[in-house]
Amino acid sequence: MNIKHFIFLISIGFFNLTQAKKITPQEYIDSYKEDAIKEMKRSGVPASITLAQGMLESGYGNSELAKKANNHFGIKCHSSWTGAIYRLDDDKKDECFRKYKTVWQSYRDHSNFLKGSRRYAFLFDLKMTDYKGWCRGLKKAGYATNKKYANLLIDMVERYKLNQFVQKNKFRNTKNKNQIKLKNKIKHKSNNHFDTEGKDNFEITIREGNSRIKKSKNWINYIEVRKGETYYSISKKFSIPLSRLYKYNDCNKDTILEIGTFVYLQPKRSRGTQKSYVFHSGDNLYRISQRFGIKLKYIYKRNNWIEGYSPLEGEEIYFKGKKR
Repeated sequence: MNIKHFIFLISIGFFNLTQAKKITPQEYIDSYKEDAIKEMKRSGVPASITLAQGMLESGYGNSELAKKANNHFGIKCHSSWTGAIYRLDDDKKDECFRKYKTVWQSYRDHSNFLKGSRRYAFLFDLKMTDYKGWCRGLKKAGYATNKKYANLLIDMVERYKLNQFVQKNKFRNTKNKNQIKLKNKIKHKSNNHFDTEGKDNFEITIREGNSRIKKSKNWINYIEVRKGETYYSISKKFSIPLSRLYKYNDCNKDTILEIGTFVYLQPKRSRGTQKSYVFHSGDNLYRISQRFGIKLKYIYKRNNWIEGYSPLEGEEIYFKGKKR
């Protein structure tokens, strides 16, 4: 055997050895636990569930789909997917799977996939520590065809103590203690009983022109826009900082004002006076939030929708409670 042949054989052996090395369960957890926690805080999907599904679906990151497409959750293309794809035999031959540039994109899409789908909406009514409820709910909603899917996920959570990442990272109130004390000292002169989460203590100065101010059904001061008015002119007329006016109305400088539309002079509420509303052709969520005086973010939250979701005609929009 000559030296060149020997070196070649050594190289092949080293290549095969490195290719054969697989990611261990603990290595997977150490690599992606922070991503799972970050997504939990953003979307509400428990980190324990994200990690358990990622580990189970990707074989701890060792599957062909994980290595060649960075897809750790086995999410297929579906009709809405416009990104890169990867073909692989699964339940059927040559099935279409989503392909990502990074594993992080797979984690983000997994959260959005659950949060943006109505069939998984009921899961977000469960406590984040209720991993068994989440696992059984995923199977019930049809995430996987394996009859043992829920039990496999539960075993994964318990075997690797994944629920610790939920228990140690519960949402906390991060407000400064001094701010809380100051807020408690302020007296609110209001006789309404509606939820006023997020409101500040700004009071409108009574002056000429304030006879235009009306009260919405959920007790918020507003005016109807007249010809030639802008957010800037309204902010000056009612002595409200422009930035606050934008915040109160879920808008910015690029939002176009239409004659007769509502402009709120106080923060909108987190819930409405009626339980729900049916989405009609021509509606959009922003106009609905203005019409009923409900912050847009709470409409998304109560209906388990991701930001930017557009309801279908005839779909019910919840203003109280939470859609199941």
